[in-house]
Amino acid sequence: MFPMLAVGDAVRAADPGARVFYVGTARGMEAKLLPARGDDLELLDVAPLRGGGALGFARGVVRAAMTLPEAHRLIARRRPDVVLGVGGYAAGPVALAARARGVPVALLEPNSVVGLSNKLLSPFVVRAYTAFAAAERYLRPSVVRREGVPLRRAFERAPYAAVPGRFQVVVLGGSLGAVALNEVLPAAFATLRERVPHATLLHQTGRDRDEAVRARYAAADLASGAVVVAPFVDDVARVLAEADVVVQRAGASSLAELCAVGRPAVLVPYPFAADQHQLHNARALESAGAAVALPQGEATAARLADELTALANDGDRRCRMAERAASEGRPGAAARIAEDLLSIARRRSAREPS
Repeated sequence: MFPMLAVGDAVRAADPGARVFYVGTARGMEAKLLPARGDDLELLDVAPLRGGGALGFARGVVRAAMTLPEAHRLIARRRPDVVLGVGGYAAGPVALAARARGVPVALLEPNSVVGLSNKLLSPFVVRAYTAFAAAERYLRPSVVRREGVPLRRAFERAPYAAVPGRFQVVVLGGSLGAVALNEVLPAAFATLRERVPHATLLHQTGRDRDEAVRARYAAADLASGAVVVAPFVDDVARVLAEADVVVQRAGASSLAELCAVGRPAVLVPYPFAADQHQLHNARALESAGAAVALPQGEATAARLADELTALANDGDRRCRMAERAASEGRPGAAARIAEDLLSIARRRSAREPS
């Protein structure tokens, strides 16, 4: 969702005359978020292909096939010059309908593993925008452009320095929160404070989850000034810039923000992500020397406390990890992708008879 919005906003910024519209489903978060932003949204009745076993997959395939005529009518009515698929349920029918009508199709794959929708569409696209080299083995080399993950906000690199007597841990669970992090971090941080008394922590819990987490920290008898618990963080870029280490999941957008600023991290991938793509994302960043990757089953309070203690006691290592994270960052991805999409659209428009 957010990389898609970043590209859409960048297209309009690059060409104020460009018309941008989105296609999604009524069950997706786009149905609430996009109208609230004033965006132009078309809805298709497409079911997910995954999550319901073989029967659910078959039902999703049938629904997608039934949606194709509607997708063809949408393309005929809206007459786009280029279509960008970001892996959602609606991407398949819309991209196939566009391709059948001669409209160029591109895809955006922000993860290290290509999702099912993008994998099925990959033979038909003229461009594939990626963030990880690992994803590119599934794609034709001639169409790949590794541009990074488009970000909505102006995340900029903040040079890191390990300051003696300071160790700020930032826990980011996303807008919905990460239950596993909410449950295990209070005990882990209590152990860390016994070893590193100057450590402080900001924990973003997700909406409506802050009171329970605040109670866990209170039960751990932590000093009141050592911990800040918040349901949501508005200025993520600032919070990242103030961190000495970040504990978070390994979704593509959150990793892109982390690398754009350049900070060390302990990553606990969401274990139920499709094709384990969060685990692969985390391993890729760990291989680059920018993070520690802990599968959720290994992310116990004791293990997290040990990893954080090791980082607290090794400022040089934190500096190296920050440098490696920043080297993986690709700021400006949204603008670069937008310019390329506009170029594709203009070439197509120029070929069309007036």
